[in-house]
This record gives sequence, structure tokens and C-alpha cells, in this order.
Amino acid sequence: MSTLIAVVLFVGVIAYALFGGADFGAGFWDLTAGGRRRGHRTRELINSSVSPVWEANHTWLVFCLVTIWTGFPQAFTAITTTLYLPLGLAALGIVARGAGFAFRHALADHPLERISGATFALSSVLTPFFFGTVAGGIASGRVPSAGHGDPLTSWLNPTSFLGGGLAITVCAYLAAVFLTGQARRDAHTAMEEAFRRRALGAGIFAGVVAVAGVFVLHADSPRLFRRLSGVGAPLLIISALCGLAALLLLRRGRPLVVRTLAAIAVAAVVAGWGVAQYPYLLGTHLTIGEGAAPTATLWVLFVVSCVAAALIVPSLFLLYTLQLRRRLG
Repeated sequence: MSTLIAVVLFVGVIAYALFGGADFGAGFWDLTAGGRRRGHRTRELINSSVSPVWEANHTWLVFCLVTIWTGFPQAFTAITTTLYLPLGLAALGIVARGAGFAFRHALADHPLERISGATFALSSVLTPFFFGTVAGGIASGRVPSAGHGDPLTSWLNPTSFLGGGLAITVCAYLAAVFLTGQARRDAHTAMEEAFRRRALGAGIFAGVVAVAGVFVLHADSPRLFRRLSGVGAPLLIISALCGLAALLLLRRGRPLVVRTLAAIAVAAVVAGWGVAQYPYLLGTHLTIGEGAAPTATLWVLFVVSCVAAALIVPSLFLLYTLQLRRRLG
């Protein structure tokens, strides 16, 4: 049961990386769109694409927090008492991002509109960075089982910086691919070409960061490096091939096919981390079985997760379908 709940948890992590990541990446392109006049069309496309779904995507984050808190309380305590600084900054970023996005619409043509927009965009970049540093701290074994680890070196280290950098570049890549398809559906030829170039640039840069990360992990997290180059290698190869195929098909491929390939590329990277981490929750000192709640609790959590999936997944599918078809104002 502990392994099953760990799989359920990681499904939530992958879902948040995909849907939340695309939202954060849209904020990255908002930040780099230029001034008010130059970036108007870019921000207009981002607003129309993100507005209907940006709050719903946090459902996956809430799901992950509840699952790890209930299913693996020792790991939850260890993570939150060690990595409270990046977690707090990520939470602050989510709040600031939401407030900035909402007030930018409410303050249209007001002098404070630019400040609200900048808050939204900057938070969209910093929040995934902090989440990436948390993942790096966990993966590199810097979170002790008893918690209360070093509040600085646990996330200010090479592996965490690699995780933060990868999070930003992957989010930017995902968003650019999705926005390219959205621009095509809206018949915005100029925007389609602009985001196609951005997707190519972000994909290439993400590949460079990933290659550089090999040397970082070899020096800073040797066990993670060995596992990724062993059992995790097939997933990383799948990720690279799907990411490359998505970039090659950006010009002529159907948006659904390209989006699917890009999503598989990102999901495979996150799954590779999970496979490399197994059977440990934290570093090499707390296994999934050791950190799990009692079996009865895990059964209840599994049943609740199934009920939640039966209610939420169809609702989100309907929401995303309506949004892609531009049926939501």
C-alpha cells in the first residue's frame, strides 16, 4: 500500500508539473514580452489562454500536499521543517502571482496595471524555481529523517539550483508549445510564429541545462546520478525523443499531437526522478515503507483519492476542452 500511495502522490506531482508548469511558463513569456505596446498581443494571448484555468491547476498542488501529509507524515514533517524557506517563498509566489493576475485585469488602463502585471510575471518565474530547489534538496539527501535540517544549505546547493533552473526552462518550453497551438487555433499567424521560435529556443536551452546537469549531479549527488543513468535512463531517453519530436512538428504537426509529445517529455523527466529516488522518500535514509502511515490510513487515503479522481478529473477535462475551444469568456 505504501508503494501504491507513493505512485498516487507522484501522479499528482506529474499533473501539477504539466498543468501548473504551463501556467507558470506563460508568466515567463509575459515577463519577457517587452513594453506595453510591444508586448500587447503576446499578453492578450496569454490572458485569454490562462484566465479560465489558472486557479483550477492548483488543485493538483493541494492534492499532493494532502497526500504526502496523510500518507507519509514523517517525510512531510521533515520536508516542512527543513525546506520551510523555499516552500514559504513558493507559497508567497503563488499568492502574489494570483493577486497580480487578478488586479491586472481590474486595473486595466490604470498606472498600477504595470505593477500588477510585473508581480504576476516575476512570481511566475520565481515560484517554479523555489519548487525546483525543494525537489533538489529532497533528491540530494539534504533533508534528514528527523527534520530540522540546515535551513540554507538544504536548498542553496548545486543540485537544488539545477532543479530550479530546469523547472523554469521546462515551464517556459511547455507554455510556448501550448501557446503556439492556441495561436494557430485563433488564426494569429504572427503570434504562432513568435511562440514557435520561443518554443524552439526554450527546448534547446532546456536540453543544454539538462546536459550540464549531468556534471552537476555527478559531483554533488552521485547516487542520484547513478540511478538516473541506470534505471532512469529509458525515461530520460523517452523524454529527449518526445521533446525533439514536438519541436520538429511545431510547424506542420497538429496541435494536439505536439502538445501530447511535449507533455510526455516533461512527464518522463519527472517520472525519471521518481524512479531514481525509489525506494527512498528522502535521500537514502528514509524508505517509502518506513515513512508511511499505518495501513488502515493508507487504504482510506487510496479510496478518497479514487473518489476525488472520479469527481475532479472529468470536471477538469471539461474545463480544458471548453477553454481550448474558446467556449469560455
